[in-house]
Amino acid sequence: MKIMDCTLRDGANVVGAGFSKELTGLMLEGLIESHIDTIEMGHCTGLGSMKHGGKKAPVTDEEYLDVMAPFAGKAHIGMFQAAANADEELIALAKAKGLSFLRVGINASDGKKAEKAVKMVRNAGLECNFSLMKAYVSTPEELAEESKMLESFGVQAITIMDSAGYMFPDQAAAYTDALVKAVSIPVGFHGHSNMGLAIANALAAEKAGASFIDCGLMGMARSAGNIQTEVAIAAFQREGKALEYPLYTLLDFIDHRLMPAMDKEGYHNPVKPLDLILGMSGCHSSFVPIFREVAADKGVSLYELIVETSKINRKNPDRLLMEKVADSLKK
Repeated sequence: MKIMDCTLRDGANVVGAGFSKELTGLMLEGLIESHIDTIEMGHCTGLGSMKHGGKKAPVTDEEYLDVMAPFAGKAHIGMFQAAANADEELIALAKAKGLSFLRVGINASDGKKAEKAVKMVRNAGLECNFSLMKAYVSTPEELAEESKMLESFGVQAITIMDSAGYMFPDQAAAYTDALVKAVSIPVGFHGHSNMGLAIANALAAEKAGASFIDCGLMGMARSAGNIQTEVAIAAFQREGKALEYPLYTLLDFIDHRLMPAMDKEGYHNPVKPLDLILGMSGCHSSFVPIFREVAADKGVSLYELIVETSKINRKNPDRLLMEKVADSLKK
């Protein structure tokens, strides 16, 4: 199960239409350090949006590609491409700058209108993925048939987009199951948190066969936000999955670099790393002051200490146990 991080594209909605070059570079560094190497970036509505009259971002498409270029060999980095804005000149530029993929997007049931855009992307030598936006306007069966058509056009991966956060977990599972059975290409799920069900839907989609889940750091995205990257990784790791992602490294990046940067932008993390660790481990918040003291005294990671101690005793861990676990972490 792979994480596809969309913070640098969908998350850009929290600051307008696009992140600054500085924030873009910061997040690319943090994601790659955390082994999250499938990344969608750029203008929130995709390559060519400004050229075709879309919202103004502080960075042009070419400037985003220039920021991306030093990271191109370290990760699988792409951009969104609204089918209506497909532009051969810009697509060729994206390829020349080292972009790995474009994810063509159109509303569900309109897939036929995207054939030209898909062929433009493939002809340029880029990987072509696809987003079926507002997937819930079609039935699972209708979406599956549309996906077969898109695969015949040359699409190489397809995403079910719950664009309004409308779905329940059983619906996320049903759509995923239908598409997985219909196509031979990877199927992903993109969920929003408007009904507070984004992570539940992600878990349901993965169990139904999704190969990848779209996520956003700190939940950053349009409207109520996306499936939160760090929460998804923590939830999947509780199930013994997604172990390739070093969660503590990611949380350290969020705590010390990303949250301070986004505080300045007026965006606040809905589930902070400490709260996530408490939920992941089953540790009651009343024990945090003692955990903090022991972690500081012993010079170990607070988060790792909480998780490892809670594996032994979630009900009433005492200082002696915390100290014993801390000593074991230092070995």
